Amino acid sequence: MKNIAFATAFVPGLTLAASPAFAASTNPFSAYFWTLSNTNLIVLMGFLVFIAILIYYKVPGKISEMLDGRAAGIRAELDEAKALREEAQTLLASYERKQKDVQVQAARIVENAKEEAERAAAQAKDDIKSSIARRVAAAEDQIKSAQQAAVNEVRDSAITVAIGAARDVVAAQLTAADANKLIDDAIADVAAKLH
Repeated sequence: MKNIAFATAFVPGLTLAASPAFAASTNPFSAYFWTLSNTNLIVLMGFLVFIAILIYYKVPGKISEMLDGRAAGIRAELDEAKALREEAQTLLASYERKQKDVQVQAARIVENAKEEAERAAAQAKDDIKSSIARRVAAAEDQIKSAQQAAVNEVRDSAITVAIGAARDVVAAQLTAADANKLIDDAIADVAAKLH
């Protein structure tokens, strides 16, 4: 701190000593130089008093502290910016990993959906085939049932016609005595079977 104060006082003194105005003035070791009519002496004294006041009030130290504080603040801001940058890079890497994971998961979901759709389509085809087979079997059963009903109906009609024809033939050829004999034989046959 004292070195800064000394340097702050010494550098302006050297600057004044090396200035062209001082070089053009009278010899500083002459009697005229030390009179108050010499403006160079007045300016030098004012400057030295100004420097002394600055040193007395510790202005160079305060300036140094301000500059050190500013440097520390800038350093802190740089460290914070570096930390924020690292955090941002970490977040970016995390989001990129998440994005890749989501893309892989989405591809897996799409693949599973395709497989499920293919299985559902195959199952639907199988269901349609079995449904068609059941309907064909049901239709064949209906056809067989209709054929059987038609055959039964034709047989019943034939039986009815045959009975009617037989009744007509028997009625035309059977006499009353033959009818009584058939009735008696039938009663005897039933009586024999019952006892």
